[in-house]
Amino acid sequence: MVAYTLSILAAVGVVMVTALVFRLFRRGGADRDPGGPSAGHAGAMLSAMFLLVFAIAIIVPWTKADAARQNTHAESQATIDAYWAAEGLPDDEARQVRTALREYVIFVVRDEWPLMAQGRMDPVGAARMDELRGRVSDLEVSGEDEEAAKGNLLQHIGMISMTRAQRGADAAAAPPDGLLFLTILTGLVVIVFPFLAGARPQGLTILPLVAMAAMLGFGTYLTWDISRAFDGPLAVGPEAFQGALQEFARVGEGV
Repeated sequence: MVAYTLSILAAVGVVMVTALVFRLFRRGGADRDPGGPSAGHAGAMLSAMFLLVFAIAIIVPWTKADAARQNTHAESQATIDAYWAAEGLPDDEARQVRTALREYVIFVVRDEWPLMAQGRMDPVGAARMDELRGRVSDLEVSGEDEEAAKGNLLQHIGMISMTRAQRGADAAAAPPDGLLFLTILTGLVVIVFPFLAGARPQGLTILPLVAMAAMLGFGTYLTWDISRAFDGPLAVGPEAFQGALQEFARVGEGV
């Protein structure tokens, strides 16, 4: 924050020093026209700054939501692969593993997804995966086929844990600090700049400013509303895990 403040003061200082130097050397003339070069240049730069900040505020959450959506599909696919891999285990162990996988997916859809909208994960989910990994690791199997099935299953469980950790990072992710504040600040400056420059629009001439202010307000609200991957208009839903439950039902638990 100190560095930001110093950079702002330095930039303002450059403007003040430049204006003083040119006044001392009597170069140029007074520019009091709201449509003059000073106001025109500043207005164009402020608009460009707002568009830059606004684009970042939109693109960052958009790409994060897209990556989070892809990761949920990877995690749900890993649960399906693990469900199929359990088929190579002895019948009782296979049923236990498949039941645990099904309960985990139900837990994610029903209990954990609402928490992710708040940027949090339920630690119970990680505990379930650790318990399942330990259970499979301790399984006593015989023969190369069962040993291979066990190893394959452990790989898929590891993939579930890895993609789950990524899902937690996606849920907690937010745009860079200060980006929303900068979006609001530049938007406000763009709105009030014509008045600061000395313009006093009246009658129908104020309608374009009102329309611009309305659109900027909506755009600024949108940047806040999509700031989290699992909440807002771009929210990633649990469709991938619901699809996994449908696949489980198709395959059957073998009981």
